[in-house]
Amino acid sequence: MILRLFPSLLAFMLACIVQPLVASDPVAHMLVQFPLLAAAGYLLPRRFRLPENAIGPALVLALVAAAIWMLPRSVDAALESWGWHLAKFTSLPLAFGFVLSLAWPGIGPVLGGFLKAQAISMLLFLAFLYTHAPVRICNSYLVEDQYRLGHGFAFVAVGLALWWVMPVFTGHTIRFTKVKAHEHSDYG
Repeated sequence: MILRLFPSLLAFMLACIVQPLVASDPVAHMLVQFPLLAAAGYLLPRRFRLPENAIGPALVLALVAAAIWMLPRSVDAALESWGWHLAKFTSLPLAFGFVLSLAWPGIGPVLGGFLKAQAISMLLFLAFLYTHAPVRICNSYLVEDQYRLGHGFAFVAVGLALWWVMPVFTGHTIRFTKVKAHEHSDYG
């Protein structure tokens, strides 16, 4: 069982190792620690599959959790308050990463593509916001740090776009088939 938990524990431990850097570097905070915490939850072993009627609410929960941590006020609060710090270390792995891992296999290619496109557009919006804001958005970081973070968001957006589009050009796309109601899955 510990071997199945190893990738998740490794991501969580790396997020903890990065913690001393987050007070001085927003790039380490939002582009290293946040994804590591989300990955720690996403990589948790799953023993069941969500029923079809629970996929929508699970996606809403995951998206709300992600939206909360995109707010500069939440980022500042996580640096100033132990309660918010604890919320970051629990909500990103459990309410975002793990819930997304449960819901993702049940969504179709159209919704999956829409969510990927939305993630890229949100990252590009954040890149624009952080590089063009006339004032500090996060009170805990300097304007120069904010500018670097904006460029980091743009870099991640371009990287994800290339990663998600590359299979189309190489011919390695995933084919989705809808499971009929009378067919049984391996998940029971």
